[in-house]
Amino acid sequence: MPRYKLVIEYDGGPFCGWQRQADDPTVQGAIEAAFLRFSGEGVRLTCAGRTDAGVHAIHQVAHADLAKAWRTDTVRDALNAHLRPQPVAVLSAEIVPETFDARHSAIRRHYRYRILNRRSPAALTRAHVWQVPWALDAALMHEAAQRLVGRHDFTAFRAAECQANSPVRTLEQLDVTRERMGLHEEIVVATCARSFLHHQVRAMVGTLMLAGCRRLTADDVADILATGDKTRCGPLAPASGLTFVGVDYA
Repeated sequence: MPRYKLVIEYDGGPFCGWQRQADDPTVQGAIEAAFLRFSGEGVRLTCAGRTDAGVHAIHQVAHADLAKAWRTDTVRDALNAHLRPQPVAVLSAEIVPETFDARHSAIRRHYRYRILNRRSPAALTRAHVWQVPWALDAALMHEAAQRLVGRHDFTAFRAAECQANSPVRTLEQLDVTRERMGLHEEIVVATCARSFLHHQVRAMVGTLMLAGCRRLTADDVADILATGDKTRCGPLAPASGLTFVGVDYA
């Protein structure tokens, strides 16, 4: 029974997240339905990182086992044919050892958050950014972000419904930069860790936004982390600005 590793891209806007649900559209549900239509097999996908409703991906990784050995280009092209017109694309398919697990073999996951920082609304990217019309200082945001890097108890940045056994995570990167292209100005937050808590990235971005408009200092952000006081955090950043951009394997 060959195991296929898929690299997947999707716009999370129309979906209620990655994970299959009985009555709502999900990315996992769409791809599994495409597998059934092209191969006649009911498969169960396992992914590297289950994204929330509205969160996008440009390099999600998943694996599935099929009873029949298909050519990898056939798997890719047949899935894409049956996924149309949904905003999901299989970028590649390859046969991997049965020991490969898209979730448990991952050693690092990468996310990117985009903030459109200008007064005028987004015309082309509005479904993929958080528009913040007031001025933000990306340098102050980056300074505050460095207080969150390392191994910490991230209770303050954890969703109430998070099912993780422990709030302790090791944040390897949290960089904030400003990118300009003409009159288009974005603040980009890049982060990576072995794993994240539910809503952790969006909660951190919302708090860094307050640092960017000088409502919080870097010391305030460090204190929020140390005390676990959710009430002092910023707003939960919208899901639309968040994209799963990659996963590393040993």
